[in-house]
Amino acid sequence: MHSGSGNQFNVTAWMIGANQGLVRAGAPRLRIVQEHRRRLTRCFVRPRHYGRAAERLGVPGAVVLLNGPPGTGRHAAATMLLEEAAVPASRIEELPLRWEEDSLDASADDRYLLDLSGVSDTDFPDAQRSLMRYRASVEECGARLVVVLPAGLDLMLDSALSPLLVQLERPRGRAVFSRYLRVYGVAFEPEQLDTEALADLFSGLPMRELARLADLVVQARDSHQYGRTFDDWCQVAVAAVTDVSDEVARQLRDHRDGLDRALLLAAAMASGAAAEAVLSGAYCLLDVLRHQQDDTPRIAQADLGEQLQRLGIARGADGSVGFSQLAYDSAVRRHFWRNFPDLRSSFRDWVGRCMGLPELRGEDRMRLVARFAEQALATGRPEDLCVLAQRWTDPDVGGRLRPEAAAVLELGLSHDQYGSHLRSRVYGWVTGGPLPPDLARVLTDVCQQVMAATHPDQAMVRLRHLAIRQRGPEAAAARSALLELARGNRRLFRRLADRLVNAGLSSPRNAELLVGLLDPTELRIPPPWVEISLGWRTVMAAVPPEDWTPLVQRWLSELEQRPEGNRILHALLLAAAGDDALLNRLYMATRTWAGRPSPGMAQEHHSQRRHREEIAERFCREIDLVQGVDEGGPGPEAHSTTESI
Repeated sequence: MHSGSGNQFNVTAWMIGANQGLVRAGAPRLRIVQEHRRRLTRCFVRPRHYGRAAERLGVPGAVVLLNGPPGTGRHAAATMLLEEAAVPASRIEELPLRWEEDSLDASADDRYLLDLSGVSDTDFPDAQRSLMRYRASVEECGARLVVVLPAGLDLMLDSALSPLLVQLERPRGRAVFSRYLRVYGVAFEPEQLDTEALADLFSGLPMRELARLADLVVQARDSHQYGRTFDDWCQVAVAAVTDVSDEVARQLRDHRDGLDRALLLAAAMASGAAAEAVLSGAYCLLDVLRHQQDDTPRIAQADLGEQLQRLGIARGADGSVGFSQLAYDSAVRRHFWRNFPDLRSSFRDWVGRCMGLPELRGEDRMRLVARFAEQALATGRPEDLCVLAQRWTDPDVGGRLRPEAAAVLELGLSHDQYGSHLRSRVYGWVTGGPLPPDLARVLTDVCQQVMAATHPDQAMVRLRHLAIRQRGPEAAAARSALLELARGNRRLFRRLADRLVNAGLSSPRNAELLVGLLDPTELRIPPPWVEISLGWRTVMAAVPPEDWTPLVQRWLSELEQRPEGNRILHALLLAAAGDDALLNRLYMATRTWAGRPSPGMAQEHHSQRRHREEIAERFCREIDLVQGVDEGGPGPEAHSTTESI
């Protein structure tokens, strides 16, 4: 449940598996994204002029630029426009702000989102140049693109793009709030919304904050602590949005002691953890800030219970701490990050060091990561997430904090405004040279399980760099993730194959990847035969025959299960055509395969063995024809004499 301003973070559990690799627990990321879009569809209220944008997007090759004041719901509107423009088997993908290698490989009916809402006036010219390139590609192939422009920068828009602009205006706040309540199953009468406090919120709150207000009503209802009627729940939720910030400010004015304030922030960041963990966290914060501590002997100071009670921090029967007032912990976190901007770097360093506190359990650390990410992103500091991810994957840490590093990157990658920054940062890491092993493993995991759900092309580019540039187990893990991604998606298979074929002989790693991609045993899609043939041609030219011969034989074995047998043979023949040495090698590989039993079968039935021999005879005749050897020619022995070529 959302318990603070800004974006809601549903943290997925990460843990170290028995094989020491990162294992992502819970629902697959793609399913989470799909559920989020389904929920958005149910809750969405169209802003004014939305219909104009939808009408324009109905034409293949359309590009629509959305503009409007902050808080209008532009990103949600862009997502819904693309959802409603869906055609069977099409996809929605968000594009990077800057054109990267292989940034856009558009097909007809593909749908793209480009979110420029966080771009500054300094960076806008570069982003606009990328937009022009995206537009040209989308219009050429018949895809669709929706762009969210930064508020207030429409005057910098190129005149060629002005006809594509649609100016959105905020929907009625009351309608948005009501829709969320109904979707969440909260019963109310329309007249119960006719209060002065709600009217002010309906007219001024951004759409995401109205959604949060509805979340708080649900929290109040489900907690069974704030009354039994809608009016009770709504009153508490409104107070959490409007009054709590002032209460936090008053509390900090009343408590200027360093330890008191450190305890308050530690309790807000680690709410739900043990009181001992909160106290250790407070001392850790004072140490990071180099705050001079009280010289009074600890035994002569107030005990922990008294300190917590003085600050209004509750301690439950199980020893965990929290605040009795709804969303108070969120308001405390927000106050410290907003009102101590000069300490934000110190807060980041403190959170990083808290990961080593023995009093914090795994779930406590994950909550701390999520709360830190929320505040860092809310104050425009996505780089803080990257700094901690690097620190937590430093070799000196010994891999203990890989789950936390993966979680903090996931939260950044999933953020509407700063997800593109994190994706660019990941690209910089993977193209910048060898990485620490734990960082490489974490990047492999988030590319495969997080980025691939919404940005599969970008995930594939980054995994390929990891597979080529890293060494040892890290390279193998990236290679496995890359091939797993491509083998299950025909478009991604074709794109990766094209990239590897074009790279050709430039790197042995490219050839190794291509050999793995062409292995039929893990292929879960109908083979793209053009790319299969071109890939085989490159493999035969770049890889020693003894390395690709077993692969040929695996393809021949697939003939026994696949209906498209002739296409497999033709792909291999096209790859070797014009090179007698390669054709001879194919011939001998086929004969050898025919004389062996099927893999995994100790005893082979006569009919199965005969079927293999028929396949081999057919393929060898095809090879003879390509080489100009007729049926009365010298036969198989002529090929065997050339095997050493």
